[in-house]
Amino acid sequence: VQLQASGGGLVQAGGSLRLSCAASGRTFSSYDMGWFRQAPGKEREFVAAISWSDGSTYYADSVKGRFTISRDNAKNTVYLQMNSLKPEDTAVYYCAAATAPGVIPGEYAYWGQGTQVTVSS
Repeated sequence: VQLQASGGGLVQAGGSLRLSCAASGRTFSSYDMGWFRQAPGKEREFVAAISWSDGSTYYADSVKGRFTISRDNAKNTVYLQMNSLKPEDTAVYYCAAATAPGVIPGEYAYWGQGTQVTVSS
């Protein structure tokens, strides 16, 4: 599976962005998809995930209620809608694919290249 993330940018605090992750290669719909982020000097952390089988979603506490993960299997794309952005959301955001939903980066076999999100105060 090849993943291509896009949609990052510079936004003011309180604003919104929608990230997209386009997949190609093996059957996209068979993979659970996740979003992670990594800020400078910090470890990569889980943001959200969505199951391929029933669409169940999972969120980090820090983004719950502000971010929404969704997927369109017909377009081989997963999205991350980010609302009420905060400066602490600033990071490089990565999409990833796994055979089971998880919160640990090591559980994901395929990764996109990352897209920068910067939230100004």
